Amino acid sequence: MEHRIIGCGNAARGDDAAGLLVVRQLRAWGADALEHSGEGLSLMESWRGHDAVIVIDAVVTGLAPGAVTVWDGREAPVIRDGGRSTHAFGVAEAVELARVLGRLPARLLIYGIEGRGFDLGSAPSPEVVAAAEHLAQRLFRD
Repeated sequence: MEHRIIGCGNAARGDDAAGLLVVRQLRAWGADALEHSGEGLSLMESWRGHDAVIVIDAVVTGLAPGAVTVWDGREAPVIRDGGRSTHAFGVAEAVELARVLGRLPARLLIYGIEGRGFDLGSAPSPEVVAAAEHLAQRLFRD
Protein backbone atom coordinates (compact mmCIF):
# COMPACT_ATOMS: atom_id res chain seq x y z
CA MET A 1 0.00 0.00 0.00
CA GLU A 2 1.44 3.34 -1.05
CA HIS A 3 1.29 5.80 1.84
CA ARG A 4 2.11 9.48 2.17
CA ILE A 5 2.52 11.82 5.13
CA ILE A 6 1.93 15.49 4.33
CA GLY A 7 2.58 18.34 6.74
CA CYS A 8 0.89 21.59 5.82
CA GLY A 9 1.65 25.10 6.89
CA ASN A 10 3.61 28.30 6.61
CA ALA A 11 6.85 28.50 8.61
CA ALA A 12 6.61 32.30 8.73
CA ARG A 13 3.20 32.39 10.46
CA GLY A 14 3.72 31.14 14.01
CA ASP A 15 1.59 28.14 14.88
CA ASP A 16 0.70 27.63 11.21
CA ALA A 17 4.05 25.81 11.01
CA ALA A 18 2.65 22.87 13.04
CA GLY A 19 2.41 20.39 10.16
CA LEU A 20 5.82 21.40 8.85
CA LEU A 21 7.39 20.83 12.27
CA VAL A 22 6.03 17.29 12.33
CA VAL A 23 7.28 16.30 8.88
CA ARG A 24 10.66 17.94 9.41
CA GLN A 25 11.17 15.82 12.52
CA LEU A 26 9.99 12.68 10.71
CA ARG A 27 12.45 13.35 7.89
CA ALA A 28 15.25 13.90 10.40
CA TRP A 29 14.54 10.35 11.60
CA GLY A 30 14.63 9.02 8.03
CA ALA A 31 10.91 8.84 7.30
CA ASP A 32 9.44 9.87 3.96
CA ALA A 33 7.27 12.93 4.59
CA LEU A 34 6.29 15.87 2.41
CA GLU A 35 6.09 19.57 3.31
CA HIS A 36 3.18 21.38 1.72
CA SER A 37 1.77 24.90 1.79
CA GLY A 38 -1.76 23.60 2.39
CA GLU A 39 -3.18 25.06 -0.84
CA GLY A 40 -6.08 22.75 -1.66
CA LEU A 41 -5.77 21.91 -5.35
CA SER A 42 -2.06 21.21 -5.07
CA LEU A 43 -2.71 19.15 -1.93
CA MET A 44 -5.11 16.93 -3.85
CA GLU A 45 -2.39 16.30 -6.42
CA SER A 46 0.18 15.51 -3.73
CA TRP A 47 -1.83 12.52 -2.47
CA ARG A 48 -2.69 11.25 -5.93
CA GLY A 49 -1.62 7.61 -6.38
CA HIS A 50 -1.34 6.97 -2.63
CA ASP A 51 -3.71 4.57 -0.87
CA ALA A 52 -3.12 5.80 2.69
CA VAL A 53 -2.58 9.48 3.45
CA ILE A 54 -1.94 11.39 6.66
CA VAL A 55 -2.29 15.17 6.55
CA ILE A 56 -1.11 17.32 9.47
CA ASP A 57 -2.10 20.97 9.78
CA ALA A 58 -2.73 23.69 12.35
CA VAL A 59 -6.36 24.18 13.33
CA VAL A 60 -8.42 26.55 15.45
CA THR A 61 -11.34 24.74 17.07
CA GLY A 62 -11.41 26.33 20.51
CA LEU A 63 -9.38 23.65 22.27
CA ALA A 64 -6.24 24.43 24.26
CA PRO A 65 -3.14 25.32 22.21
CA GLY A 66 -1.22 22.18 21.30
CA ALA A 67 -4.25 19.88 21.53
CA VAL A 68 -4.21 17.24 18.79
CA THR A 69 -7.40 16.17 17.07
CA VAL A 70 -7.70 13.47 14.41
CA TRP A 71 -10.40 13.12 11.78
CA ASP A 72 -11.10 10.29 9.41
CA GLY A 73 -11.30 12.30 6.22
CA ARG A 74 -13.27 9.59 4.45
CA GLU A 75 -16.00 9.36 7.07
CA ALA A 76 -16.74 12.85 8.31
CA PRO A 77 -16.56 16.36 6.94
CA VAL A 78 -13.40 18.15 7.98
CA ILE A 79 -14.02 21.02 10.37
CA ARG A 80 -13.22 24.42 8.93
CA ASP A 81 -11.30 26.78 11.16
CA GLY A 82 -13.81 29.61 11.15
CA GLY A 83 -12.08 31.67 8.48
CA ARG A 84 -8.64 31.76 10.10
CA SER A 85 -6.98 29.74 7.36
CA THR A 86 -4.16 31.35 5.44
CA HIS A 87 -5.70 29.82 2.29
CA ALA A 88 -9.04 30.54 0.67
CA PHE A 89 -9.01 26.93 -0.58
CA GLY A 90 -7.23 24.84 2.05
CA VAL A 91 -7.22 21.36 3.54
CA ALA A 92 -10.92 21.18 4.44
CA GLU A 93 -11.98 22.36 1.01
CA ALA A 94 -9.56 19.96 -0.71
CA VAL A 95 -10.98 17.00 1.20
CA GLU A 96 -14.57 17.95 0.42
CA LEU A 97 -13.85 18.57 -3.28
CA ALA A 98 -11.94 15.29 -3.51
CA ARG A 99 -14.91 13.54 -1.88
CA VAL A 100 -17.32 15.00 -4.48
CA LEU A 101 -14.94 14.10 -7.34
CA GLY A 102 -14.26 10.59 -6.05
CA ARG A 103 -10.55 11.40 -5.56
CA LEU A 104 -10.11 10.66 -1.87
CA PRO A 105 -7.42 8.12 -1.02
CA ALA A 106 -8.63 4.78 0.37
CA ARG A 107 -7.52 5.93 3.84
CA LEU A 108 -7.23 9.57 4.88
CA LEU A 109 -6.40 10.68 8.41
CA ILE A 110 -6.15 14.37 9.22
CA TYR A 111 -4.31 15.45 12.34
CA GLY A 112 -5.00 18.97 13.55
CA ILE A 113 -2.71 20.68 16.04
CA GLU A 114 -4.51 23.49 17.82
CA GLY A 115 -2.82 26.83 17.25
CA ARG A 116 -3.32 30.22 18.81
CA GLY A 117 -0.95 32.65 17.10
CA PHE A 118 -0.60 33.06 13.34
CA ASP A 119 1.04 36.48 13.01
CA LEU A 120 3.44 36.91 10.12
CA GLY A 121 7.03 36.61 11.36
CA SER A 122 6.14 34.99 14.68
CA ALA A 123 7.56 31.73 16.01
CA PRO A 124 5.41 28.71 16.85
CA SER A 125 4.15 28.65 20.44
CA PRO A 126 5.84 26.26 22.90
CA GLU A 127 2.60 24.23 23.09
CA VAL A 128 2.54 23.69 19.34
CA VAL A 129 6.25 22.80 19.22
CA ALA A 130 5.74 20.21 21.98
CA ALA A 131 2.62 18.79 20.31
CA ALA A 132 4.41 18.53 16.95
CA GLU A 133 7.30 16.63 18.58
CA HIS A 134 4.90 14.26 20.34
CA LEU A 135 2.88 13.64 17.17
CA ALA A 136 6.05 13.02 15.15
CA GLN A 137 7.13 10.41 17.70
CA ARG A 138 3.72 8.76 17.55
CA LEU A 139 3.63 8.64 13.76
CA PHE A 140 7.22 7.40 13.55
CA ARG A 141 6.43 4.52 15.93
CA ASP A 142 3.34 3.60 13.92
